[in-house]
Amino acid sequence: MAKWSLRRRPGRALGLLLLVILSFLVLRRLNWSTLIPSWLQHRHLGLQAKGSNFMLEDSTFWIFGGSIHYFRVPKEYWRDRLLKMKACGLNTLTTYVPWNLHEPERGKFDFSGNLDLEAFVLLAAKIGLWVILRPGPYICSEVDLGGLPSWLLQDPGMKLRTTYKGFTEAVDLYFDHLMSRVVPLQYKHGGPIIAVQVENEYGSYNKDPAYMPYVKKALEDRGIIELLLTSDNKDGLQKGVVQGVLATINLQSQQELKLLSNFLLSVQGVQPKMVMEYWTGWFDSWGGPHNILDSSEVLETVSAIIKAGSSINLYMFHGGTNFGFINGAMHFHEYNADVTSYDYDAVLTEAGDYTAKYTKLRDFFGSISGTPLPPPPDLLPKMSYEPMMPSFYLSLWDALIYLDDPIKSEKPINMENLPVNNGNGQAFGYILYETTIFSSGILSGLVRDRGQVFVNTVSIGFLDYKTTKITIPLTQGYTTLRILVENCGRVNYGNNIDDQRKGLIGNLYLDNSPLKNFRIYSLDMTKQFFQRFNIDKWSIIPQTPAAPAFFLGGLSVGLYPSDTFLKLEGWAKGVVFVNGQNLGRYWNIGPQETLYLPGVWLEKGLNQVIIFEEILAGSTVQSTDSPYLGRNHYVN
Repeated sequence: MAKWSLRRRPGRALGLLLLVILSFLVLRRLNWSTLIPSWLQHRHLGLQAKGSNFMLEDSTFWIFGGSIHYFRVPKEYWRDRLLKMKACGLNTLTTYVPWNLHEPERGKFDFSGNLDLEAFVLLAAKIGLWVILRPGPYICSEVDLGGLPSWLLQDPGMKLRTTYKGFTEAVDLYFDHLMSRVVPLQYKHGGPIIAVQVENEYGSYNKDPAYMPYVKKALEDRGIIELLLTSDNKDGLQKGVVQGVLATINLQSQQELKLLSNFLLSVQGVQPKMVMEYWTGWFDSWGGPHNILDSSEVLETVSAIIKAGSSINLYMFHGGTNFGFINGAMHFHEYNADVTSYDYDAVLTEAGDYTAKYTKLRDFFGSISGTPLPPPPDLLPKMSYEPMMPSFYLSLWDALIYLDDPIKSEKPINMENLPVNNGNGQAFGYILYETTIFSSGILSGLVRDRGQVFVNTVSIGFLDYKTTKITIPLTQGYTTLRILVENCGRVNYGNNIDDQRKGLIGNLYLDNSPLKNFRIYSLDMTKQFFQRFNIDKWSIIPQTPAAPAFFLGGLSVGLYPSDTFLKLEGWAKGVVFVNGQNLGRYWNIGPQETLYLPGVWLEKGLNQVIIFEEILAGSTVQSTDSPYLGRNHYVN
């Protein structure tokens, strides 16, 4: 076959040359921007700090933000809460990301259902809100261990929030997974995330000067390209500033605003001011008062912050609920566990209802927005159902035979080091320790956080932070000593987070002699835990039921399940589960009086209710359409 060549086919060569020239002329006239998706055409610069202003692209931008934590709100209600935020005149959502919930076991990640971070962020974008993400790894947030996984504490030398190798290796693996989800949601990639916070209030911890630069680099190395921020309160601001990261402040008073603003000016020059957390209320602790902040004071402070030229984030806009066992604790002079409700006396109530704060702030933001605000969504209906009387009973002692075989150990094992959950230990719930004793004496040991002591099945008192010794009465022969220990919540803020192992810590002593040969039951009370208790395992409630025990009943719901609040008057202390959902803890010492039950977790007809009561059972469980009768916080 003859070879093709330009020499042999000059006509074809000329045609090819003309085609090339024509293509070049067409491409010169083509508007290349039309080939870029419309949502990316004008996204080049993102949120920037220029002089005293934030700029979004080429326009001055004020951040009017509010905090909602997706993991504290049923997924079905995310849209309702975000629409209420938009209708209040805010333009930015801020949220923490809880590592302990997303990686319950090493290398096992959960971003499903109520933990679907991407769905939450994308929903905010659809509603018209920007997002500031606060991914930690430590988040505080009144969450158990500040959002750090308890399995980190299996390492006896663990140094949390430092560049200790055992910690950074775990952070690196977590960030590898988390940032692969976050990176596409950034502003410059077409998403709503305009800024990312580096850790959280590290200045008040400040144990390793290399740590914050490490976290900053960890974010940047994994593709975070938006504006980076830090966030510190008055105790930590001086030591929390990081090179190349915009510092922001957390506060509640106008006096703090002036003081902290002046300090920021001295250390980072003329930069945009941002109150990352203006505390609209405060959280509650068991046995303490209910904290409230007057709505007029909130309005005055918000107005002063913005008048001072500062952007703002309302922490919290909507607090939600510490469902399950996720609540944290504080331990300075004494240990105080946080209550189940994270109402926070926020702008919206725990159930998403409007408050006087909402009305006043909506009027205020509406007056400076320049455009009419969307109408606030209607309130979700509330319902008071008929009182529920539990019908069935299963004592803890009888339940033990249906559980996995106990762990046998010469010495007590703390919760985090129990050989359960694929070697990851136990994160939440209770542990039961059993051993045999043959004499009376003084029992002593380190119990974290609260241990009820039983001789056989008779309760003789409690061991906790304040009570470290208890007298064992005279016994004859073989006696079973039992201690039911509750993890009431790991500390989420302070310098002692490395010391948050739960259960029996070290030896348990009888007259200063260490007890041995323990049988240990893991009582994590997950959905899988309760699957062992088929209906044939339960008995009719006796006339005088002894605790600790499980109680089973049915809550009757009509055609349209609605939100309600369970009131356990006459019950002492325990946990409530409805249709497999852990509503959280109740305790008659207050201040919390009811447990929020979202209507989306109810079904038409009979709904399963299981109560684990530690001390003294009541006869009925009431429901009400209001959480705290007489609390004017709920009056709009």
